[in-house]
Amino acid sequence: MSARAHNRGPAALIGRLRTAHRESWSVGDMIGVAAAWGAGLLLCLIAAAIVIYMMFRGLQYLSLDQLFSHPLPGLDQSKTGGFLDPIEGTVILTVIATAMAAPIGIGIAVWLTEYGKPSGLARGVESGIEIVAGTPSIVLAIFGLLVFQQGFLSFLSYEATAGVAFGRSFIAAGAMMSLIALPLVVGATREALNSVPRHVREASYALGKDRISTIRRVLLPASRRGIGTGVALGMGRIVGDTAIVFILLGASLNTEPQGDIPGVGLLQGTGSTLTTYVYNNSPAGEGNSPEKAYAAAFVLLIIVIALNFAVDLITRGRGPSWTRR
Repeated sequence: MSARAHNRGPAALIGRLRTAHRESWSVGDMIGVAAAWGAGLLLCLIAAAIVIYMMFRGLQYLSLDQLFSHPLPGLDQSKTGGFLDPIEGTVILTVIATAMAAPIGIGIAVWLTEYGKPSGLARGVESGIEIVAGTPSIVLAIFGLLVFQQGFLSFLSYEATAGVAFGRSFIAAGAMMSLIALPLVVGATREALNSVPRHVREASYALGKDRISTIRRVLLPASRRGIGTGVALGMGRIVGDTAIVFILLGASLNTEPQGDIPGVGLLQGTGSTLTTYVYNNSPAGEGNSPEKAYAAAFVLLIIVIALNFAVDLITRGRGPSWTRR
C-alpha cells in the first residue's frame, strides 16, 4: 500500500462510519437535527436583520453634530441639540455597575465553586442569586429608591429640602444595575471554573501551592474567557435597562452634577442614558423626534458591540494546554 493510500485510509473509514451512523437515524432524529439547524439559522437571521435595519435607519439620520452637542430643552426635540449627555450617562453608568458587579460576582463564584462551606449558607447564596436574576428591574429600582432615600445614605446623592435624601444619582443607579448583571457574572464564572479539569488542581497542590494560590495563579487565568463572557453579558443588560434609569437616575435630559467636588458631584448627580433618550424620542414618548431615536438606537447598538469586542480582546489569549489539540 502506498503512503498516500495509507494516509487516506483512516479518514475514509471515519467518513464511512459517519455516513452509516446518519443512515441509522430515525425520522424523529432527522426532524430534531433539522429543527436545531433551523432555530440556529433563524436566530442568526434575526440578529443580522436587527443590525442591518438599525444601521440603515441610524446612518440615515445620524450626524456628527448630534454626537457632540448637548440636548436642549424644547417641546420638539427634532430641532434641539444632540445626545452627548445620554452617551456620557450610558458610559458612566456601565462603568460604575460593571466595577461593582464583576469583582463581587467573581468572588461569589469562586467561593461557591471552590469552597461552598458552610453548605447551608452556600445554598442560601445560590437561592439569592436566582431570586435576583428573576426579579424585574422595575422592582429592583423601587427597592433601590427606598434604600437610597434613607438619611444616612444622603451623601450618595444629595439632600433635598428639609434634609430629605433625594435618592437618585449615578451611584444609586449603578449599584442597582450591578444586581442585574451579578447573576450573569456568577453563572459564567462558575461554569468556567467547573470546566477546569480536576487534575490541574491536583497538580498545583502537588507543587506545594495552597488553595488560594491555585485559585489566583491557575484557575482564574484559565477561566478568563468564561469570566469575560459573563462580564460582557452583564454589561449588555446594564446598557439596555431603562426602568432603573427612569427611577434612580431621574432620566433628566442633561447630566446634572451636584455639589462642588469635581468628579464626585457628577456621580451624585442625575442624568439619562441612550435607552431613555430613545424612548422619549420614539413615537411612544414625548420628544416627537423618531429620527433622533433611530440615530441614538444605532449609537447604542455600536456601544454594545464595542463593549463586547473590548472584553473579548482583554480576555483573548492562548488557551490552557488541556484545551489545545
